[in-house]
Amino acid sequence: MSVDPVCASWLRFSGSVDRLSVDDRRALISRGAESSAGVAADTARIVADVRARGDSALLDLARRFDMTDLDALEVPRSMMTRALDETSPPLRRAMERAARNIATVHSTFMPTVVEVESEPGIFVGRRPDPLHRVGVYAPGGRASYPSSVLMGAVPARVAGVKEIIVCSPPDHSGRPSAVVLAAAALAGVDRVFAVGGAGAIAAMALGTQVIPRVDRIVGPGNAYVAAAKLQLASEVGIDSPAGPSELLIIADESVDPEHVALEMVAQAEHDPRACVVALITGEALAGDIERALASAVNAAARRAVVARALAGQGAVLHVDTIESAVDFANEYAPEHLLLAIRSPEVMLSRVRNAGTVFLGISSSVAFGDYMTGANHVLPTGGSARAYSGLSPLDFVRWTTYQRVDESAARRIANDVSAFACAELLPGHAAAAARWSGER
Repeated sequence: MSVDPVCASWLRFSGSVDRLSVDDRRALISRGAESSAGVAADTARIVADVRARGDSALLDLARRFDMTDLDALEVPRSMMTRALDETSPPLRRAMERAARNIATVHSTFMPTVVEVESEPGIFVGRRPDPLHRVGVYAPGGRASYPSSVLMGAVPARVAGVKEIIVCSPPDHSGRPSAVVLAAAALAGVDRVFAVGGAGAIAAMALGTQVIPRVDRIVGPGNAYVAAAKLQLASEVGIDSPAGPSELLIIADESVDPEHVALEMVAQAEHDPRACVVALITGEALAGDIERALASAVNAAARRAVVARALAGQGAVLHVDTIESAVDFANEYAPEHLLLAIRSPEVMLSRVRNAGTVFLGISSSVAFGDYMTGANHVLPTGGSARAYSGLSPLDFVRWTTYQRVDESAARRIANDVSAFACAELLPGHAAAAARWSGER
């Protein structure tokens, strides 16, 4: 199919952002609100089966969904090492560079012990303790994502996690793809299992005969993976809710329309449900970008996927000011926000809700996906209003401690007793009063 050079059915939203109908604005903003009852029900059955039968259920799921009979769920370490050794030199260099940058960036994000004296003699502290074991999910199937392994495992290693496991779907060989295994070896992953989908999430959350139970699960996945995480969130820590890839671009007249179009296509090619929006200062420039986008879609290698994404969730909208565009972006809360404007640093202080922000058109989102060292595991569906991207904070838990010396205990005892009496807790009052000298 070819697309028209000016917005038609191939682009869902066009025109002025101020002229969107209430329903259209809601559809654009509330993209993460709908869930599939069918996906949730299917996922619940898979989780229940893994809970009941463990490894046997996982082997059956591999036959059903991956069309493979597994001789074992765990991948031998020697296979991981061999996969890394056999990786082409250019790809290995790229992966090593990405891993170094991820480690460098995430090391600076590491939390430290903090302690404060709230009043003389009363000390309260907070200490970050690495989790014991975490699970990283690496998608498979139609494509392989070694970058997702690095984005999950390297920060966990930086944080001091004792054991890191990876689950990834098997291919026709009965093992995860060679590039996933290579990335696991490079990142220092301890164990890899050829398990995918909701079954993998259930196995890591609950534990099976072979797969150990983890403290937290991170990593992107399809709708079933996301549903399994949410259904098991009371039993295991999870990262932010994840859905299809998202990009919101704010652009002014300083930008080349072709650059904007290429960025939109790059994110739209992830998934037919990807959400790609451009807010443009000026109606004429918006028209230029629509025409550039039409050409870029026609030339795209994954053209069918890109066209479906743009027809379903794509938008090129013009705005009066950059400030109003940023206000819209804060309401939209995108996974990726690209400020393709003259002075992006000036507008950065106004941004409140975004998974990650790219400053300037040369800061391509593709660079962040692979090489800058920032994490690409990010909140989607508007959840950036409350969630942040993956970091070492996801791989520690905090131990709070407090110390009250005797002189401080005497000073606060009566006030504590007053609170306790007001709440009808005489035992608390008595415990405090022993330090007051008024027993």
